[in-house]
Amino acid sequence: VQLVESGGGLVQPGGSLRLSCVASGFTGFTLEDSPVAWFRVAPGREREKLERESIACISKFDGVLTYLESATGRFTLSRDVAENTVYLQMNNLEPDDSGTYYCATRSRSRYCGSAAFQYSYWGQGTPVTVSA
Repeated sequence: VQLVESGGGLVQPGGSLRLSCVASGFTGFTLEDSPVAWFRVAPGREREKLERESIACISKFDGVLTYLESATGRFTLSRDVAENTVYLQMNNLEPDDSGTYYCATRSRSRYCGSAAFQYSYWGQGTPVTVSA
């Protein structure tokens, strides 16, 4: 399974970004049946997988689950099954939202999980910088 994130960049406080996660290479299961979660990690901590903070997850069986309290009302997770793509729309961004954002999925469960260790497949990450 390959996951490729895009859409990160530099944005001013209060601005918006839409991150995309394109998935491919599924064997024996499909994106539709798989949970896809977004995580983020603080700048400079990209190699610390266990420090990745869960934001939200979408699955056929759970719907959308939001784990990051500060994302409520600002971030929206959606999925285009036909395009094998999951989106994270982020509005009203704040400097504390800066970091590297990752999408992840797993094949051993059809349900969402909130911990990084629960996910086997990760993208390379896309950086987000919120600064004036």
